[in-house]
Amino acid sequence: MFARARLILGMAFRYLAKRRRQTVVAVAGVGVGVGFFLAVSALMIGSQNDFVETLIDAAPHIIITDEIRSPPPQPAVVALPGGAVQVRGYKPRNEVRGLKDWQQIARAAEAIPGSVVAPSISGAVTLRVGGREEALGIIGVDPAIQEKLGNIEENLAAGRLRDLETTQGGIIISEELAERLGVGMGDIVGATSRSGNNTLKVVGLLARGRGQFGGNGYVLLREAQSLTAQPFVINSIGITIPDPYEAETVAAGLESRFGYKAQSWQERSADFLALLLTRNVIMYSVVSAILLVASFGIYTVVSNSVVDKRRDIAILRSVGFSEGDLQRIFIAQGIALALIGVLVGWALGLLLMQILGSLEFSIQGRVETIPLDRRPRQFFIAGGASLLCAIVAAWLPARKAARVDPVDILRGAA
Repeated sequence: MFARARLILGMAFRYLAKRRRQTVVAVAGVGVGVGFFLAVSALMIGSQNDFVETLIDAAPHIIITDEIRSPPPQPAVVALPGGAVQVRGYKPRNEVRGLKDWQQIARAAEAIPGSVVAPSISGAVTLRVGGREEALGIIGVDPAIQEKLGNIEENLAAGRLRDLETTQGGIIISEELAERLGVGMGDIVGATSRSGNNTLKVVGLLARGRGQFGGNGYVLLREAQSLTAQPFVINSIGITIPDPYEAETVAAGLESRFGYKAQSWQERSADFLALLLTRNVIMYSVVSAILLVASFGIYTVVSNSVVDKRRDIAILRSVGFSEGDLQRIFIAQGIALALIGVLVGWALGLLLMQILGSLEFSIQGRVETIPLDRRPRQFFIAGGASLLCAIVAAWLPARKAARVDPVDILRGAA
């Protein structure tokens, strides 16, 4: 059995060696296809992973707010289910916004191993400097907890998050807002809020280009409660968990238990994730077409080999080679071409990745490089797809060769 396999492989390689030019062209076609598959997929998936990481790091994985996804029905509707009910003259009840029993919600979230729970309150103020005014949403945070999340501290161009604790009325704003107001670190700004007129001191500046953070100002939690005239009120709880991709399941459980709206980062970014899915379909369609075109070179080599070796095929059939043996000879040619081409393509792909990874771009004063996905998974996908295409491309002419009638060929040759 092994001797027969060695004979089949030896014949396959002998046929390839006699057609060196076509062999080199076919190998080069597969190599270029695999190399560009790896380069394109590394570029696209790397940028996607970087974008998703930005979405994950931009905010807590789960945000519970003082909203009810489905408001309770009117009592009249509950009393007469299915009836023709018309409610008139009812007066809305004024309720104090905020999460009721938020400590219980926080304890339930903290029960998740490795989670970080950050209660906060949001509101709005109007900052005044001279004759300039700017409306600003503020978020009250606890610096000790917020440092564990790291999504504010690492985006500061000046100051520290802990300065909110050591400075009375401290506030962190974006560099863009500070420029519009004409203020800098340590300057005093006026602030009008629900509690009246106050003064705040700039203790930190968020770096430019941090749109996910720069749209808000950050103050100490109790300072925000004072500015919004809501003492002891919490209207948002941010939760970070060890596995961000479990956020949807955890959010659904917390919402069903406590009733408040719990949004995972996937739900908040559903539109972006749908666009990424569409982009992946387009990307894999294009690079798969590249591999498919490369397989035509293998088809051409094997098909020409079948035509040129018709007399050899007839002789092999007459000495006892079966149809399956002949198919294996020509399929082995296609697999050999694909394997060599895959190895060449892997080397080319690594070279292209190295070139792409070395490119640097200056974006708003920061030097950025292209994020690339260099995981082995993409190499195996490219190699597996190339081998599959090669087997199909070689099998078509191999099947034709196996069906040749040796008597007709030998009579024609005579």
